[in-house]
Amino acid sequence: PLNSHPPTLTRAAFRAKRERLEERSIIDFALWGGLTPSNLDCLEELAECGVIGFKAFMSPSGIDDFENCDDLTLLRGMERAAGLGLPVAVHAESAAITEALALEARRQGRSDAAAFFESRPVVAELEAIDRALLFAEETGCRLHVVHVSTARGIERIRHAVESGRVDATCETCPHYLLLNQERAAEIGTSAKCAPPLRGEAERRELLRALERGEIDTVGSDHSPSPPEMKRGKSFMDAWGGIAGGQVTLRALLSLGLPPAVIARVTASAPAGRFRLRGKGRILPGYDGDITLVAMDDATETILTREELQDRHRISPYIGMALRGRVRHVFLRGTEIYRDGAWTGERPGGRFVPSGPV
Repeated sequence: PLNSHPPTLTRAAFRAKRERLEERSIIDFALWGGLTPSNLDCLEELAECGVIGFKAFMSPSGIDDFENCDDLTLLRGMERAAGLGLPVAVHAESAAITEALALEARRQGRSDAAAFFESRPVVAELEAIDRALLFAEETGCRLHVVHVSTARGIERIRHAVESGRVDATCETCPHYLLLNQERAAEIGTSAKCAPPLRGEAERRELLRALERGEIDTVGSDHSPSPPEMKRGKSFMDAWGGIAGGQVTLRALLSLGLPPAVIARVTASAPAGRFRLRGKGRILPGYDGDITLVAMDDATETILTREELQDRHRISPYIGMALRGRVRHVFLRGTEIYRDGAWTGERPGGRFVPSGPV
């Protein structure tokens, strides 16, 4: 609901975004609504528009017109979302911890990658996850914790679910599974994100949690920015987001994950959680959204900037050897992409509202 102006906080903003996407989108899409201190009274109208849920930040989003939620706003927002039958997705980091540590680093004159990593420790994420789980338990709200960077956070969510306290799911991202802090410091600001990349031991534990089936979904958390917000800035000051939509599938294939696991965390599980009718499975009555990938050893290639389709072409994956070459993409049964190029057949993307599946 953010990384755009205006953010998706009202019916009017939703309609503007939907109309633009219906004009331009190549694939089908669903939309989140935002949850901020300024739009608590707009959640019902966003639900009527067909949003799949409400996204809230527990620490500053980095965008002035999308405020983070104080505790009371988040609690009241979860109460309203529960009444509407929609989930709340949270960016879970403690603002109190991260902002104080960032200020401390700046006072010391530090702005390097290590200072940024230290300003957003694992404990800030764990504290916020615990708080979100408590609010979900109190309100009966369905909770989705996005871009979890640590297996310890996954463990807390799974324990709360298994105890019957909450209806909660969790998501991680390919960059947390494939990259670590040491690599990020080498790559530079294109690898800056929040929560930050973690150390190698944390990365391995997170990957094991995914392999054990403890992580519900994997999403790109695609968060692009113009070059001037990344390049020529210190690690503390650069935009904190990774543009990873195009690379997600190949990153997961490069980790050696079984195709069935990748299909679950990127298709069937999100379609089920967010009630996307006709999506996420290859079965009669579903939409026939299919990707065919060449998986022989010769398909491991170096990602180049020229291959990227997003506007700014800034990615921490440039120069990495990635497995799997996408050969064909079908949208609702029509081939729209073949061997590196879009085909002439484009049915156009459709808006998919949340609803019974």
